[in-house]
Amino acid sequence: QGLSNYLKKCFPNQEIKVAIAHDCRNNSKKFAKIVADVFAANGIKVFLFSDLRPTPELSFTVRYLGCQAGIVLTASHNPPEYNGYKVYWQDGGQTVPPEDGDIMKAIEAIDFKDIKFNADESLIHYIDKELDNAFAEASIKHGDFNAPEKDKLKIVFTSLHGTSITMVPDVLKRAGFTNVHIVEEQAVPDGNFPTVKSPNPEEPEALTIALKKADEIGADIVIGTDPDCDRIGIAVRDLHGKMVLLNGNQTMVMMTEFLLEQQSKKGFKGNEFVASTIVSTPMVKAIADAYKVEYKEGLTGFKWIAKMIKDFPELTFIGGGEESFGYMISDFVRDKDAVTATLLACEIAAFAKAKGSSFYKELLYAYTKYGFYKEYLISLVKKGISGSEEIAQMMKNLRENPLKEIGGEKVTMIHDIQTSISHIVATGKVSTLNIPKSNVLIYYTENGTKIAARPSGTEPKIKFYFSVNTPLERIEDFEATQKILDGKIQKIVEELKLK
Repeated sequence: QGLSNYLKKCFPNQEIKVAIAHDCRNNSKKFAKIVADVFAANGIKVFLFSDLRPTPELSFTVRYLGCQAGIVLTASHNPPEYNGYKVYWQDGGQTVPPEDGDIMKAIEAIDFKDIKFNADESLIHYIDKELDNAFAEASIKHGDFNAPEKDKLKIVFTSLHGTSITMVPDVLKRAGFTNVHIVEEQAVPDGNFPTVKSPNPEEPEALTIALKKADEIGADIVIGTDPDCDRIGIAVRDLHGKMVLLNGNQTMVMMTEFLLEQQSKKGFKGNEFVASTIVSTPMVKAIADAYKVEYKEGLTGFKWIAKMIKDFPELTFIGGGEESFGYMISDFVRDKDAVTATLLACEIAAFAKAKGSSFYKELLYAYTKYGFYKEYLISLVKKGISGSEEIAQMMKNLRENPLKEIGGEKVTMIHDIQTSISHIVATGKVSTLNIPKSNVLIYYTENGTKIAARPSGTEPKIKFYFSVNTPLERIEDFEATQKILDGKIQKIVEELKLK
């Protein structure tokens, strides 16, 4: 109701249209219809998906149908007891300031009795196949690079009981990937997620069944998506033929490098850019610099990457991602998109296999070209009021008593995103950061080590993101070099008393 009031205020004397989708969670379909009813009761035209659909398809639909807003009923990758909804604006991205704050004010200004529930059913239009086809075609247009011998790439795919089953298998088939083996035990949408502890492809346990199937059939790649199909987890075979899970930074690095390599074959116009976030790997910038392509960095969350696309219409967005297992290809979707990212991952793997390489070997080759960047994340759970106070105190200590050395390396620069201040330690020079304020503190050292501290916005956690790097001369040196970087990270963790 609050959003209805706000839309009428923002778009007076216009036909207002809203698209609505929902995921597999218990009650999501029921909630989606209630949301549609309230909009329709307020005279707003509604396009409601007839059944569950991926979140990126909702983002696509908002722009495809010329809607002023969109809603998806989802709790993303959270446990089964959660639900909620995301609000999208007319550019297809999630709401950012000032809209998000203004919508909250509009919601807080109404009483429950003000809500109109009696829908004008003539304003609710059910959508499915036309949008599915349009989205699939757009996904293939931007994610298919005509890799050779696609039928020889053996893929195991799991939807983890979520929405991706409605779109990913069809997109892969249309793009020519016919050797796809779906994890049937997890293919039926189910909001209770009966076969996993957590439906989150960031958690290795979530892909256990898929990995077992991959070993049984000798698959090249395993791909799993979260319930609303915006996050993607990937496992590939290492140098010893063992299936290993990639982290979100590694996936992002491979996708960015591949997209820039493909664009370089067509030729750059000089207005292209790639994007990532302040807590993700610095390797993305190293790759962008090598291709002489602009690199933009924003706060955690794809709404900030979508905002970059909106704020710089003269620039062409190639791709971008963040460490939390999300990637976005081109700008036809304005949110992380596991449908097109799944297709892109298979394209990369097929190209590699056809030339006698592998997805994993190509990652190691990228390390030899741009530097070997190793990331690590620690999440400390601090529940309740005392936990919240403890997190606040930890951030206060890091600000008031800044670290001078990290792992034996001098701290050279500190970025305090909350105050928008960048501080160069040696000279004391202070400059302003052109980024929205957020409770994040980032330390940089003389050798390129980066540590970010950030309280979670959705969970009772404080997160510490570590990134270290070193040159890698040869792929044969990878395992020995990795041990050195792992040791460096563990030394820092102990130094900061985070274990």
